[in-house]
Amino acid sequence: PLSKVLVKSLYLAKLSSVGSISDEETCERLRGLIHKQVQICKRSVEVMDAVRHGAQLAIDECQFQFRNRRWNCSTLETMPVFGKVVTQGTREAAFVYAISAASVAFAVTRACSSGELEKCGCDHNVHGVSPEGFQWSGCSDNIAYGVAFSQSFVDVRERSKGQSPSRALMNLHNNEAGRKAILSHMRVECKCHGVSGSCEVKTCWKAMPPFRKVGNVIKEKFDGATEVEQRKVGTTKVLVPRNSQFKPHTDEDLVYLDPSPDFCDHDPRTPGMLGTAGRQCNRTSKAIDGCELMCCGRGFQTEEVEVVDRCSCKFHWCCYVKCKQCRKMVEMHTCR
Repeated sequence: PLSKVLVKSLYLAKLSSVGSISDEETCERLRGLIHKQVQICKRSVEVMDAVRHGAQLAIDECQFQFRNRRWNCSTLETMPVFGKVVTQGTREAAFVYAISAASVAFAVTRACSSGELEKCGCDHNVHGVSPEGFQWSGCSDNIAYGVAFSQSFVDVRERSKGQSPSRALMNLHNNEAGRKAILSHMRVECKCHGVSGSCEVKTCWKAMPPFRKVGNVIKEKFDGATEVEQRKVGTTKVLVPRNSQFKPHTDEDLVYLDPSPDFCDHDPRTPGMLGTAGRQCNRTSKAIDGCELMCCGRGFQTEEVEVVDRCSCKFHWCCYVKCKQCRKMVEMHTCR
């Protein structure tokens, strides 16, 4: 059933062997897409390389944000790429859905702005003079096109038959929260024109935040995610906080249905549940990256390893930096 499936379009990140997604036949060969996504692929073949880039962006950002946690976004060579870990309605699944929807919107928007796509370009709705008195010019990021494509391509899976209603509502909510993390942090970038760079005339354009900023925002929402349950209000099914004393979540918050496992032990029956044995930990930290919590009380072993760093770097005119290589011994702690 579809509830057992992550945003399978993330599997596109693994398809380097396919080369460029350049024709309709390639769409048929892409694993992990449902029929409606294959149809969108065929109608928008030129956008699909951006979607694949977005899938890789989502995986990389997930691994960065969770690098110090017990579950660290390890990927598998199978589908779904994160294994069964995110097929349950946990807050980890909430993060993955949000970052996936955001990454598709981000990558497609970036491809529009850089002139890679015929279907879209810069946002021409941003023009004229702003209330602050500067001239809108340059290439404003066409975030409306990127968000609309993400909504049609990513969300179509949740609107298909076979998905449990509560899980579909959870996924759709988190998809939208991921896209809002970009929309709420659009910024104005400007360039000054005038004698010696004076700001007599200023041209500005709207730009997306860096994707790391988007990842940071969604990770903050993960830390404060709301546990919800499905209720009927009139004839509509909605998600409400499980604990009625909690304030209702907003469109920008992440929501989840099920508590997370502790991620301590390797479970061969659950692909992606790798446990923390062999993971590096921080002996002096009391946080989740500390050896006590990361190793789940199993203890850790310490060994001395040699690391090579660049050091004594000097700038040479003109224009390069020359460094020496310094070797030093450091203690490395790994979970038993």
